[in-house]
Amino acid sequence: MSNTHAARGIDTSRPHSARMYDYYLGGKDHFDIDKQAAETVAAAYPGIFVCARENRAFMHRATRVLAKEHGIRQWLDIGTGIPTEPNLHQVAQSVVPEARVVYADNDPLVLKYAERLMRSTSQGRTTYIEADVNDPQALLNAPELAEVLDLNRPVALSMNALMHFVTDAQDPYGIVGRLLDALPSGSALALSHCTPDFDPSTWQKVTDIYTAAGTPVRFRSQKDVVRFFDGLDLLDPGVAVGHRWRPDAPNGDEPAEALTDATVSLWTGVGIKP
Repeated sequence: MSNTHAARGIDTSRPHSARMYDYYLGGKDHFDIDKQAAETVAAAYPGIFVCARENRAFMHRATRVLAKEHGIRQWLDIGTGIPTEPNLHQVAQSVVPEARVVYADNDPLVLKYAERLMRSTSQGRTTYIEADVNDPQALLNAPELAEVLDLNRPVALSMNALMHFVTDAQDPYGIVGRLLDALPSGSALALSHCTPDFDPSTWQKVTDIYTAAGTPVRFRSQKDVVRFFDGLDLLDPGVAVGHRWRPDAPNGDEPAEALTDATVSLWTGVGIKP
């Protein structure tokens, strides 16, 4: 994507995490500056491409499990990122056509492509809101959210590869807690989070790259990721490395030897609110 085609409000002077993630997934909705930063990360951590794909795969599996086994019919997906099919609503509506999904992100480029997120079944509903996870109350008060979701009925809060962009000073656990407090019993949290647990030196390099690019990050240990699920009933197998959370039968998408814990370096989990 050429910078000359930058949409109004899109900052192309520095890389953005959502556009870098698009590059990791093999997308085309990023700028040269995002590609350069992403390739710097990949030079330090070649597994980033596998990590990104496994993150998407976890989202798909968690969505199906919540729809099939736990009766979830509503999702609030924060940190949506640039649309990559199948999107969450497509996965959910393939199981329950009446599923309703609200997407939220703070990158104007995501808004530019939001029509991809609106292709709902006739029985279901989707919408997109531009919002920041650091202001959970404003997100919850968005009129578009109230038009699609009934907060008196269970909602799955989907936060994939998001909370490592919320530093400790920004009160990450408080943010997740305030969002969950607004949801009724039977709601769920599906969360994935990059971790330095398996290769601390490499992840320190990744931290330094993102920070130098103007995006502070805080990659967390398994113990710290488990804290996000305090007060929830964790589904088996608990907080697990991405490819180990309810894996599908092998489909040949990823060579078995590529799926080591250190390559994936992603803690994932799903919890149900009592």
